[in-house]
Order: sequence, then C-alpha cells, then structure tokens
Amino acid sequence: MSPRTAGELARFIDHTLLAPEATRDEVLDACRNAIRWHVAAVCISPSWLPLPAGTMPAANGGGESETALCTVVGFPSGAHASLTKSHEASLAVMNGATEVDMVVNLGSVRDERWLEVQDEVRMVRSAVDAVRRDVVLKVICESAALSDHELRTTCKAVVAGGADFVKTSTGFHKAGGATERAVMIMRETVGADIGVKASGGIRTTAAALSMIAAGATRIGASATREILAGLPD
Repeated sequence: MSPRTAGELARFIDHTLLAPEATRDEVLDACRNAIRWHVAAVCISPSWLPLPAGTMPAANGGGESETALCTVVGFPSGAHASLTKSHEASLAVMNGATEVDMVVNLGSVRDERWLEVQDEVRMVRSAVDAVRRDVVLKVICESAALSDHELRTTCKAVVAGGADFVKTSTGFHKAGGATERAVMIMRETVGADIGVKASGGIRTTAAALSMIAAGATRIGASATREILAGLPD
C-alpha cells in the first residue's frame, strides 16, 4: 500500500549523507534528523564509525533505535578487492553498523562472470555474519549502467550470494540513478521476499512514491526533509 502520511513514508527511507566533503557536525546532524523523522535508516560513510556514544539513542528507553545505522562498502566504484570489501564490511559492523550497502563489481558484471559476483557477495555476507547475524546486506547494482539482461542476472547472482536487498544506484555514477523501469525489473526478478532499494536522484515526494509503486521497499535519499514535506503528518 502506498504511504499516505509522512510518518508512513519515513519508514521507507534511508536518510543518506555520503558526500566525501561532509563534516563531523553535518554527519551527526544527519543522524539526529534521521532519528527525529523516524526513518528506516541513516546511511553514512564508514570513516565516521563508530559514532559517539548516544548518537543513536535507544528507542522507547530500551533496545536499539528504530532507525538503523547503515554504511557503504566498496563505495562508490565497486572496483575493490573482495577481501577489502569483506574486511571493510566486518569492521563497519564491529563499529556499530547494522545495515551494509555494498557496491557490486561492475567489471565482473560486464564480463558476465556471474559466479565471481555471487562469490564476492557471499564473502561479504560471511564476514558480517561472523560479527553479527542480523545485519541487513544490500547490494548496489548500478542499474543505469547495465542492460536489462545484466541487471536481471546481477540481481539473481547477488541474491544467491546472500543479499537481503538489491539496490539501484550509488548516486555517483555518470550513467544516472534510479528509474521506475529498473525498480520494476528488479522487483520482478527477485520476487516478494527480497527488498528493493531505489536510490540516486530521488528528491521529491512524487518521485519517492513512484518508486514505491514500482516495487521499492526502501528509498535512499538525501532530500528526506523535502520528500516528507509532501505528505500530511
């Protein structure tokens, strides 16, 4: 069902600040806003982890914050050694991340080395599971840079490797960001049990809602305030 209120829409959003020039105060402000808006997660660069104590306060006085702490791995190119991605992911989880968005190796995709794609995701999955078993692993496919066939096969490979979500884009690739068509292809490919995250260029309420209608269960966005302002409280 499409969100009808800002509160309902917030639970789809990963509030994102991945600008390399972001300052400590900007990152902490992004975390505070994410918690205040009750979004699904706040996504920041791994160099900012661990966060200062109390940045992600417990929800309702106990347990973890309802807003998850997400970071990125192999970002933004994906052209990192598999062991580097695995170590980066493991370190991020040790430093407090409960969700990890890793970038697929686009060279492997374009060469159709699908077992390499699958094996790399499995390595990262194993690395985070060794630290914490409930980490959500999202894999960025960079959909705008792929043909429909490449996108479908990439989604199948990363799900076989243990991904919980497939994600459209980093937002940094010259080919562009999320499209409704890409989200539809990804949803059709992975079925109902795997998440689909649309990210890259989503800046308005209408754009976010269109991605959800196409099959997205998460929206990655830096313009969270503007997106939520388009629906009533």
